[in-house]
Amino acid sequence: MTDSGAPKDGERRDEATDLGVLAGRLLFSVQGELFRRLHQEGYDDLAPRHGAVLAYLRVDGIRATELARLSGQHKQVVGKNVDELEALGYVERRPDPADRRAKLLVPTPRGRAEMDTADAIMAEIGDRHRQSLGPKAYDRFLADFRAVVENQRSH
Repeated sequence: MTDSGAPKDGERRDEATDLGVLAGRLLFSVQGELFRRLHQEGYDDLAPRHGAVLAYLRVDGIRATELARLSGQHKQVVGKNVDELEALGYVERRPDPADRRAKLLVPTPRGRAEMDTADAIMAEIGDRHRQSLGPKAYDRFLADFRAVVENQRSH
């Protein structure tokens, strides 16, 4: 490794310090626990790919274009997931009162119940890490992680 942390010719970056590897491990681990627990709660028709919609769905509705922007997913991917979630009974399309030509994606009662369950599971996961690291260290980690995410999204 060079002083900057970049690998020398013929070397690979250390997995323990590679931002992409660490972020991916965290994502897949959290997703795995979340969807295992959702399945245990009766939402066994959901898959991790649906998280790109469900994580950003709002009780009062949201446009698909906004979901795509927030999740960083392509509109086509979001559209496919919305179609699946609509067929499964988690969301419905309604006219947007601000623009009748546009549609809002609104959670159904089942979708709202799933959102509440997922929020509770994610709070438990966060609380577990807060206890493990300590409140100050965990809050600092979240602030730093948000800063890295926002910085990366700007490039």
